[in-house]
Amino acid sequence: MKVLIHKNSQTPLKVISTDSEEVELRSTSCTGAMWELARKYPEEIIGWSDESFEDQLMLQDWEKIFEHDLIMASYAVNSTFLPESIGYVDLLPFVNVNREVQFPTWLMSHDVGGIKGEVFLQFKDILGDESDLGYLLNSVAKIGQQNGLFCYSHPGLINLSVKEKPKALASAGNLFSFVSQHYTSSWTSVLLFCFQKYEKKYPVGAYLRSFLQKKKFNTAVDLSSFKPNPGEEVPDNSIDVIIPTLDRKDYLRQVLEDLSAQTLLPKNVIVVEQNPEEGSSSGLEDIISKEWPFKIIHVFIHKTGACKARNLALDEVESEWIFFADDDIRLEKDLLEKVIKESARYGISALNLNCRQSHEKTVFSKVKQWGSFGAGTSVVKTSFAKQCRFSEIFEYGFGEDADFGMQLRNNGCDIIYHPHLETLHLKAPVGGFRTKPVLPWEQGEVLPKPSPTLMAYAIKHYSQEQINGYKVSLALKFYNRQKIRNPLKYINDMRRRWKLSERWARKILTENSQRGSCPAHDD
Repeated sequence: MKVLIHKNSQTPLKVISTDSEEVELRSTSCTGAMWELARKYPEEIIGWSDESFEDQLMLQDWEKIFEHDLIMASYAVNSTFLPESIGYVDLLPFVNVNREVQFPTWLMSHDVGGIKGEVFLQFKDILGDESDLGYLLNSVAKIGQQNGLFCYSHPGLINLSVKEKPKALASAGNLFSFVSQHYTSSWTSVLLFCFQKYEKKYPVGAYLRSFLQKKKFNTAVDLSSFKPNPGEEVPDNSIDVIIPTLDRKDYLRQVLEDLSAQTLLPKNVIVVEQNPEEGSSSGLEDIISKEWPFKIIHVFIHKTGACKARNLALDEVESEWIFFADDDIRLEKDLLEKVIKESARYGISALNLNCRQSHEKTVFSKVKQWGSFGAGTSVVKTSFAKQCRFSEIFEYGFGEDADFGMQLRNNGCDIIYHPHLETLHLKAPVGGFRTKPVLPWEQGEVLPKPSPTLMAYAIKHYSQEQINGYKVSLALKFYNRQKIRNPLKYINDMRRRWKLSERWARKILTENSQRGSCPAHDD
């Protein structure tokens, strides 16, 4: 392991080598020094640290943090590169970092961090002329994350307890250039508008100069030759399956038959049957009473709602892993075995499967960090899942999957999408919200926009910049899908509907907090 010690990301001072090898640098810039070290030591972790933190580096723990080649990690002690204004254009979880846990993010700090040398070199042709260390590290992570690089903020890199928010070092020019290079063109205009509206700043020069930047959006980098951990035996591969169901008996039978044919059999299959009619009886008796090669735990409730059903099922889980499954999917016979092996190879605790219909093509072809969570197509380590609940404020609305995913991340659990582990989604035409109630905010003349449940998710998990960016982007996207053509009237209408959504969202969040029914992480 080689760690570049620098001064304020401007001047390379020396190199720490964990094998006591003396390393002389020819480069006089930090970016040049990083490329130089990567060329000389491609098989080693190439780290960086400001001179202020040299004595606090936890190098003895770095081998565990960088457990396979496809990991890049840093930690912002005093400084980060991009400001929180990046939230105006990026609504994914990766830009609102929980610094208390290992958290998935492409936002890199030059304070301390590392990446394998040979992996770093894969970005040389694209970013070799970049002279700013902070810009370089963030560009590598932004491009890399879309190509299979796992990027993290990791407090274990350094022995420091940090409470203060790190200072952003990027200039307005840096920010606009970065957005121009790494996002579609329209986002630079959204960024300029948000600066003017919410910060009363007018960086028109930075905006215009950003169009001179060479685009790096959707740049492909081939990291397929870099392998994660070798396949090894998993100490405990026991798995329970959670299936909420509502009047989909034949589909449920198919799922159970697929599970019974698995090369790795579940220990328990927890079926939560919902029937809103009081006094009704189960419609699954013949299925439940059948002999299966696993234990079926049948929970029957007279209330609909996937959130409540999954929470009841979570209480019944006993195994090391949980497969959150829908009742209308089909599985290959070795799916669960592959899932557990791949989780071990990548050192991950939550895996989102590729769930698609027969006519659909796979959109994302690479294993990658995932910005969402699928409550009907994911496998999660029980120790993390049991720290979370499906908040019933999202019942019959939208956002419960994403909210559960954020709870996982805020507990230190990354979520990885795997395109080659598939379930076939039959998209059953019956079941679901057959008796969906009319929600209170759907009864007025003016309907809130967005849905109050989506607004509640934003309030819980977005930074203020992300909320503002969401407001602007929603207004732009929705304009061509509604009837008001006068822009001023449209803006006033959207402002009114947004405020109405906020009021409802805060009401349901307050009521939920008073009930104390969901131990979700509030940012």
